[in-house]
Amino acid sequence: MAAMMSEIRDRCGRGSEMFDYDVCVIGGGILGCMAARELARFRIRVALVEKREDVCTGISKANTAVVYAGYDNRPGTLKQQMCVQGNAEFGELCRQLGVRLKRCGSLMVSFGDKGTETLERKLRQGQTSGVPGLRLLGREQVLELEPNLNPAVKKGLYAPTTATVNPWELGIAAFENAKANGCEVLLLTQVTAIRRLEEGFLVELLSKRKTREVLSESNTRQIRVRGILNCAGLYADQIYELVFPPKVRIFPQQADYFVFDECWGGFLNHIVFYEPEDGGKGLTLVPTVDGNLLAGPSGQKDGSRTGFETSREGLDFLRAMCRTVVPGLPLESVIRNFGSIRPNPYEVEPDGAGGWRKKEKGIHSFVIEQEKDCPSMISLIGIKTPGITCSAKLAQYAAGKLLEALDIPAGKKSGTVFCPERPAPVRIREMSAGEYQKYVEQNPAYGKIVCRCRMVTEGEIRDAIRRGAVTVDGVKRRCGAGMGRCQGGWCRQQVTELLSAELGVPPEQIQKDGPGSYLYNVC
Repeated sequence: MAAMMSEIRDRCGRGSEMFDYDVCVIGGGILGCMAARELARFRIRVALVEKREDVCTGISKANTAVVYAGYDNRPGTLKQQMCVQGNAEFGELCRQLGVRLKRCGSLMVSFGDKGTETLERKLRQGQTSGVPGLRLLGREQVLELEPNLNPAVKKGLYAPTTATVNPWELGIAAFENAKANGCEVLLLTQVTAIRRLEEGFLVELLSKRKTREVLSESNTRQIRVRGILNCAGLYADQIYELVFPPKVRIFPQQADYFVFDECWGGFLNHIVFYEPEDGGKGLTLVPTVDGNLLAGPSGQKDGSRTGFETSREGLDFLRAMCRTVVPGLPLESVIRNFGSIRPNPYEVEPDGAGGWRKKEKGIHSFVIEQEKDCPSMISLIGIKTPGITCSAKLAQYAAGKLLEALDIPAGKKSGTVFCPERPAPVRIREMSAGEYQKYVEQNPAYGKIVCRCRMVTEGEIRDAIRRGAVTVDGVKRRCGAGMGRCQGGWCRQQVTELLSAELGVPPEQIQKDGPGSYLYNVC
């Protein structure tokens, strides 16, 4: 260990021993986890700071889950380049991380002349950007691929490279790989202040431990870091403003989604995009990697940074859109609806009364803030569609910029030190009978089905807890227990008991998904 620290100091330059970490990544969403993984390739000390009890609990858990082909973005822009490259490399990324990817392709459909003009424009744009395999299809060709679409469809833009992935599965896998490669993780830890120093930053942290008996135990401490990579998602603007005056702020918008039962997962063969003739909000339909059908998002409305609730208006909108695009899809087969938050960035200006107001026009490109007089802090603010597609490319880009600013040689760890691969978790449901039998013989817990809808075993749930799940939804996101037709009605109590046993805490301390979401009342 001493030899490694000496090598780190040699590579990072004089005075590295004064720092607790070379780089502090703030935020444990997909982007933060990808950035931590990318930085873990180098011979530096990296810390990932996340204020929640787990990673991927914010916007990373609720979105459309599409790996876009890249024809939507203006040619020549950073977003377009990253999207096309990110899509091309996504298969290898998922292979390395043991993450399921469904490259089912997509159809953007039109029902009128105006919509067809949009498809033709996107075709030209995609061809200019080098998106492979794009084709404009006629009505009969579209219905041959998707016979359950409304027969009034006129045209379809086919993109074979479009794919879908479980976003939280991807983020958690990147997190586990970063951790396995030496990244230190500080959960339940909030950044409360950042002070610029002559060299580096002094970051003030508030760490919390919440229990029923003691409402909140907390302690503060300070860490000294050479550089900061701000990936704080919905709060990235607030982290930025701990150091700099306001420049870009996030104005959240909320939207709604439907999840249909697995028996309707094969209703569509491709991801379907629909944009109405009037130019209003359209619909995306996604046959997911888990076998469900996802529909959304609804028309977006202004919201809060914490409001993942749904709205009646949004759900009614989705019903109307589904009837338009796929009239044969039974809406009574919805097993869950959920809300999402979109982090829309706007430039701001003084309002003349001591505050700030947003400018009229929103920002459609990626916002990557790196101030000239302080290049050792990079902020990724308001990263939205196609954020998942570009997550690994954004992480590479930001990490490279930060290491350059810190004057750290791009010396990567050798293959014996850094391993880009993370073994896929056990998925009994996807095994052959022979493979399953071997696992049961090795560990009888794999023979006990806990979640009947998804066929998730006790062994898989215990694995999920040992990999970092501390809440019921943390288990769900890691192994799928509770994602089926009954939405945890059958298995939630058993999952709670397993969490209690593995974590060594009473069941009344177990939460569904974060602070305050206790499952049992205590008299």
